[in-house]
Amino acid sequence: MSLQWIRAEWPAPAGIVAGTTTRTGGVSDGVYASMNLGAHVDDDPARVAENRRRFVAGCGLPAEPDWLTQVHGTAVRLQGDTAPLEADAAIAREPGTTVAVLTADCLPILLCADSGEEIAAIHAGWRGLATGIVDSTLANMRTPPGRLLAWFGPAISQSAFEVGDEVRAAFVAGDAGAEACFQSNERGRWQADLYALARRHLEAAGVRAVHGGGLCTVGDTERFFSYRRDGQCGRMATFIHRP
Repeated sequence: MSLQWIRAEWPAPAGIVAGTTTRTGGVSDGVYASMNLGAHVDDDPARVAENRRRFVAGCGLPAEPDWLTQVHGTAVRLQGDTAPLEADAAIAREPGTTVAVLTADCLPILLCADSGEEIAAIHAGWRGLATGIVDSTLANMRTPPGRLLAWFGPAISQSAFEVGDEVRAAFVAGDAGAEACFQSNERGRWQADLYALARRHLEAAGVRAVHGGGLCTVGDTERFFSYRRDGQCGRMATFIHRP
């Protein structure tokens, strides 16, 4: 089966290509079936390389992005950096470039200047969100927040994302209003709304044009890998390319 991917639905400038791959269209098997793009999950490296080749060809990209080593932190990689790729966000400004993040429940966020001249991709799990990955990315961008578009790729939904008191406390400590993003459950724990938490961070910084969201990686077994659901599994790529 050929590569299937989800195009970002947002009013990005002409020529911007953005979206998220699904688990369909690759050559990996077993728990990685079939379009695993993560090289760090113990899949066969040759199969991952072929999947990445198919990703580039199927999405019409000129080349692979620089794949980040994601660590649930707040480091941001700028295009042209010679430092290691250990970061949870990437920013690019040069024509013909692509940035991407890999996820399997964490929230992928794409940013694009209204001019199309600056792009970014963010890997936003709860730890990164709570410690400031969105704020760190925005601080490294030249485009004012009010001129940025944001798009949320597929992530774990609130109904599937049970967390403990420590997670809720990490968010509420810096934003009392974040309480509204958590619902108590019958087990004495909390259901966290990752989409709503990310939206609060973006809107507080001045990003008003936020699109996407609403797709659950845990519930959609046909299209998405999910670490919370399956444990060992592959990764999808959420990417943005500027012409």
